Amino acid sequence: MAKNLVIVESPTKAKTIERFLGKEDYKIMSSYGHIRDLHRKDFSIAIDRDFSPIYEIPTEKAELVRQLTKESKKADVVWLASDEDREGEAIAWHLYEVLKLKPEHTKRIVFHEITKQAILNAIENPRDIDINLVDAQQARRVLDRIVGFELSPVLWKKIKPGLSAGRVQSVAVKLIVEREKEIELFKSESFYRVAAQLLTADGMVLEAEVPSRFKTEAAAREFLQTCATATFTISDINVKLVKRSPAPPFTTSTLQQEASRKLGMSVSQTMMVAQRLYESGLITYMRTDSFNLSSLAVDAIAKEIKGNFGEGYLKLRKYQTNSKGAQEAHEAIRPTYISKTDIEGNTQEKRLYNLIWTRAVASQMADAIIERTTVEVEVSGAKEKFNAVGEVVKFDGFMRLYAKDDEDKSSATALPSLAIGTLLSINSATATESFTQHPPRYTEATLVKKLEELGIGRPSTYAPTITTIQNREYVAKGEKKGVARSYKILTLKGKKISEKEKNEITGSDKGKLIPTDTGVIVTDFLQEYFPKIMDYNFTAQVEEEFDGIAEGNIKWNDSISSFYTDFHPNVKDVSDLRLEHKVGERVLGKDPKTGRNVSVKIGRFGPVAQIGTSEEAEKPIFASLQKGQSVATITLDEALKLFELPRTLGEFEGAVVTVAVGRFGPYIKHDGKYASIPSGISPLAITLEEATEILVKKREADAQKLIKKFDEEPDMQILNGRYGPYISYKKSNYKIPKGTDAATLTLDDCLKIVAETDQAPKKSKPRGRRTATKK
Repeated sequence: MAKNLVIVESPTKAKTIERFLGKEDYKIMSSYGHIRDLHRKDFSIAIDRDFSPIYEIPTEKAELVRQLTKESKKADVVWLASDEDREGEAIAWHLYEVLKLKPEHTKRIVFHEITKQAILNAIENPRDIDINLVDAQQARRVLDRIVGFELSPVLWKKIKPGLSAGRVQSVAVKLIVEREKEIELFKSESFYRVAAQLLTADGMVLEAEVPSRFKTEAAAREFLQTCATATFTISDINVKLVKRSPAPPFTTSTLQQEASRKLGMSVSQTMMVAQRLYESGLITYMRTDSFNLSSLAVDAIAKEIKGNFGEGYLKLRKYQTNSKGAQEAHEAIRPTYISKTDIEGNTQEKRLYNLIWTRAVASQMADAIIERTTVEVEVSGAKEKFNAVGEVVKFDGFMRLYAKDDEDKSSATALPSLAIGTLLSINSATATESFTQHPPRYTEATLVKKLEELGIGRPSTYAPTITTIQNREYVAKGEKKGVARSYKILTLKGKKISEKEKNEITGSDKGKLIPTDTGVIVTDFLQEYFPKIMDYNFTAQVEEEFDGIAEGNIKWNDSISSFYTDFHPNVKDVSDLRLEHKVGERVLGKDPKTGRNVSVKIGRFGPVAQIGTSEEAEKPIFASLQKGQSVATITLDEALKLFELPRTLGEFEGAVVTVAVGRFGPYIKHDGKYASIPSGISPLAITLEEATEILVKKREADAQKLIKKFDEEPDMQILNGRYGPYISYKKSNYKIPKGTDAATLTLDDCLKIVAETDQAPKKSKPRGRRTATKK
């Protein structure tokens, strides 16, 4: 029997640790995350008992808790080895409480990398559970539960059922909504940039550009006309050495940003892959705000640099963390073994590991030295000057291993040999019309960067926040179609200026975060009635209070009480408000046929247009908005067109073909069968030919899906599904017993399976064991 029981939170981590400690003296078990939590559906906070959380052990964890309890009683020492951040500390505390461990037989150990040395060192230096860290995690959990449970019913009442609000998620959506409004208000202005090919006496080409913009076509044309007869003289040559320094090793947020930019990975993907790398013992802990590297890691990196690149490429550095309220100040994300340049794993794991390895090693490499030459060329008769810039890499330094941005991969090249006073001639010049750009929409990575800058959230919260706002359909990672725009190019060749017009697509965006109608309306409502919750500074201040709790300077219950005293009455007042219209509802005008009001709002299943009101004798008529339409911008004419559905397109195979829009989008109906209309085809514009093509394709797909049908019982079918064959009967699905050949089933066999399934007792879902905890 093992004398020591080590409990970690993940089975992968357990397997890795088992390799180092062995099975003889140590038994390694996993808690699979938290073994208890607030009840999923109940409020679970005793307001009248100093905001004590009421925890429960979920039903699915009951057996695991029994096993852990049994093993903990057998062991001489129980080692709680969950992660080193607040969440990990809370997991350890819950284990201590639920398993009824005794302090003399319990030790808390932490390590930021899963290596034999780190684990043995942790065992030699155990500590007690840090109750301040537990309180900080508990405060976050309780505060977020209060905000979510009190605000969400207000949204259900004032906007639509099923909505939710959250302390961090709502301000994250606000950032995206505000950016979209900036874009909508943005007025693009045109300007001209002038570039030229200048020639030296021996025919060498100098690519040059006027650094300033020309505000009008007339100004650009006038300058080109001046260039046609001007003298070009080199008036200044500036040569200077420019140093470029490497970026620090990764923190959670910078890893998420760089993995997005270089590898195209989403924030949640990055964290899942990093978690696997950490639990496999390949990288240090992936939730951190720190740029710090241990002395052992720096020594190993120095050895790697000297061995691969030489002494001249080494420059040891210590980076300072500038993140607002950095809490997990342990060590940056780095490989656990610097000498390990390749790993086994899938493609994502290999690519992310390589990114982490190169960034960590490059952070301790020498600056790159760039010789930058700037040549200034005077144009007689004009105040504007041309500039030409050339660069030569004198020493590549860290750039030999890692280019952190586009500047590091500069395409500028050396300039020809020149001297001040040299005369140049002009080969050609172009004035190209450009336009000012609206502020960029957020990507997942740039949103993380902004949240970090504002001090909102912490390393453990970025990924779940971004996942939540998309799952709640407040934000979509969408595609904005661009619009065609023409621009002019004026070209000077010889003494003649020619003009041509080109077209470009502008305003298109793919994979950016775009607020939905629901996201905009919920944000506007919360901003109007709960401005404190939506205030960026308040949200950041709450994070600072959590830091104060973690440091033992603030009592967590007092912090929650202070918040609740103001928040709860505000919620009650807003809930009792009588509003003339549903929040976000717009009245567009009158329906010319009936004279009834036409409005748009957020309905139960999304944005809808409505003719009439519920107060009128005649019931209102509804029509769903189409993809790309918005409650905020749709016009009366566009809304009225929606009521032209369902449309009759004609006949196919002797039956009428109609199109309509339902809960799940636009569809075609024909002879009792339905087919979804693909995105990109409008139900208002689809033709009979297009519709019949979709119907035929759907019929072919259904034929491949059908295994067997029964003429004597049309409702009974055996179909091929995602997880294998199944029986479909009267709009219900039934599992076919394993090992059964579905194609051989008779109608009687199928009816028997249906009857046995229907008669089988339903599996109950008992609630978990619950405990009120006051600390």
